[in-house]
Amino acid sequence: MAGSVLKIAGRRLSQHTGSGAPVLLRQMFEPKSCTYTYLLGDRESREAVLIDPVLETAQRDAQLVKELGLRLLYAVNTHCHADHITGSGLLRSLLPGCQSVISRLSGAQADWHIEDGDSIQFGRFALETASPGHTGCVTFVLNDHSMAFTGDALLIRGCGRTDFQQGCAKTLYHSVHEKIFTLPGNCLIYPAHDYHGLTVSTVEEERTLNPRLTLSCEEFVKVMDKLNLPKPQQIDFAVPANMRCGIQTPPS
Repeated sequence: MAGSVLKIAGRRLSQHTGSGAPVLLRQMFEPKSCTYTYLLGDRESREAVLIDPVLETAQRDAQLVKELGLRLLYAVNTHCHADHITGSGLLRSLLPGCQSVISRLSGAQADWHIEDGDSIQFGRFALETASPGHTGCVTFVLNDHSMAFTGDALLIRGCGRTDFQQGCAKTLYHSVHEKIFTLPGNCLIYPAHDYHGLTVSTVEEERTLNPRLTLSCEEFVKVMDKLNLPKPQQIDFAVPANMRCGIQTPPS
């Protein structure tokens, strides 16, 4: 890994993080939607990114960024959420200089539309992007491959639904197996949600113990097609708001 590079915005970035302090990581929880928000920072440059902020807890997140003496570069969404409104738009106002980020495939408004293979740099670290298929979801992998933030694509002993918003069970299955399950077995898995009080898993645990994703692709598609889940309670107002990145430019 030390000699490899990433290309982003016309620049080549070294993936070597050196022998400095490890990445700063904080995992926060929003109880109504059972959403995890992740703050990652470089302890040396003080640059930071926030993954999957929620509108109701954006003030909390901004306060933590300030308390830790960090400079938030990006508020990143793994996908256009259907169960809560993102805090990205509000964070742009609370923390000037912060930019909103989401996949181009989402169709949502943002300062930066990322694509598969792009990299988000903060200090000595970077988040690599891969695109497994829950509703256009992007997984972010820390560039030393020690942790992955899988959004709703891969949950702990589960996965996100694929019956709306560009979802495709077959695409999700192959993407998880080819882009997440090929990471090192001890790579930590941090999902966007958990409904059972669990906080973290590993690649090895999920590729051997996940009851859905240990099935064959054909069996997996059949299971996903028969879930018959009710639509998310907040979808009718969350998705339109999130298409504007949680109100990209708040009214004056």
